[in-house]
Amino acid sequence: MNSLGLDLSDRRRARALVIDADGLVLARAIGDDALDAAQHATASQAAVMAGIASPIDLPAVALTAPNVAARCTPGSAAVVAEQWIGSAKGAQHAVCLHVGDEVFAGLFLAGRPWEGAHNRGGAAAWLALNPVERQDYRKLGSLAAEVSAKGIARRLSWRIQAGDRSRVLDAAGGSLEAITGELVFEGARGGDGVAISVVRDTAKYIGMAVATLAATIDPDVVVVSGSVAAADLMLEPVRQECARRLPPDAMQELRVEFSSLGPDAIAIGAARLALTASA
Repeated sequence: MNSLGLDLSDRRRARALVIDADGLVLARAIGDDALDAAQHATASQAAVMAGIASPIDLPAVALTAPNVAARCTPGSAAVVAEQWIGSAKGAQHAVCLHVGDEVFAGLFLAGRPWEGAHNRGGAAAWLALNPVERQDYRKLGSLAAEVSAKGIARRLSWRIQAGDRSRVLDAAGGSLEAITGELVFEGARGGDGVAISVVRDTAKYIGMAVATLAATIDPDVVVVSGSVAAADLMLEPVRQECARRLPPDAMQELRVEFSSLGPDAIAIGAARLALTASA
């Protein structure tokens, strides 16, 4: 039985995929909106049901086919995918911290996703990890302002404006506005000192966020996902920072992992929720 998953976490475009009952991706598509992506994904692989993951402030998507069996937040979809076939496979208590253009979390507690009393249980962008009060914190949330893809690019741009020299600016064609989080990571892999420093600080913030979530929820595993989850650069620093913030016995019982599902995770989770809702 095939299921369609729609990921609307990126407000600029929609990601759709069709999976089978084992989680194998049979078709995928990216479209300008949900209907466009769904039509392209199901053109070669039919689906009998659909799950939609979207922010709570987006209007409901009206699909005529396939039948919409589940709706959820992107955080819930991400953690469901990780618990099913990802880095939290089989865990009864799991958290997925998604860090990319947007920052949010998904909570999986006692064998089921939990979204809170008002569907805001995964609003990790607003985790307060810095006593400084900045205007972008008020707009974006403290954590998102620091570790989102744009936040990372912004922090490196500030370093350059303060007088630091970085080859990342050359890679961006000499334009501060053209610096992206991806360019910062590429610079760090290439040995650029400023980029390495920015990535190190990013890992510190993410590690602090993981520790805060772990101390609050006491999960078996916390998975970091999203475009900022550069495991080669940050997995061990995140684990080390988390260990600095938690008591030793807590770390002995906590796994901290980075996602193995890539950009498909949210759509996989939405499709999985549709499958279980129809079972």
